[in-house]
Order: sequence, then structure tokens, then C-alpha cells
Amino acid sequence: MSRRCELTGKGPMSGHNVSHANNKSKRRFLPNLQDVSLLSDSLGRSVRFRVSSAALRSVDHRGGLDAYLTRAKDDELSPAALKVKKEIAKARAAESA
Repeated sequence: MSRRCELTGKGPMSGHNVSHANNKSKRRFLPNLQDVSLLSDSLGRSVRFRVSSAALRSVDHRGGLDAYLTRAKDDELSPAALKVKKEIAKARAAESA
């Protein structure tokens, strides 16, 4: 299981631990990932994702999972999120037709 957000693509970053004597040693900054179930209004079911807490706030700000995924760029999304995005687009097309 990778340490990468499925919605934003946010992953580990590298940097330094800096001591009081200004000695530097390598370290990793890991994203704050959470396993969550997000409800899709179009599909009528919940979908499990591993997302960062910043992505959860973004999903809430945009008005839910459906609104977030329709506006998200495909290159940032994981394969599972892309699959859900296509399912949502298909469900919305069926609703409007």
C-alpha cells in the first residue's frame, strides 16, 4: 500500500532534521493519510479511499465526492478514483437522459 493520497496525489517529501548545533540528517515528511468511506450521491453507495486530511477538507468544500471528482484532473487521481469518476459520469448521463 503506497503512501500516496488517492484524490490529490500528495506523497512523501524529504527534508532534514536540524539539531541545535545545526547538524542536518535526512528525514521524510509523510502525508496524513486516512482510510475513509465517502458517499457518492449519483451512485447511491459509499466508496473507500485512502486520502489525506487536506483532501477531505477539499471534498467537503466542493460539496461532496461527486463534485470533487468531476472537477479533478485525471493525472492526479489513482486508478480506483478514475474508475469511480467514470461511473459517476455514466450515472449522471443516465439521469439527464
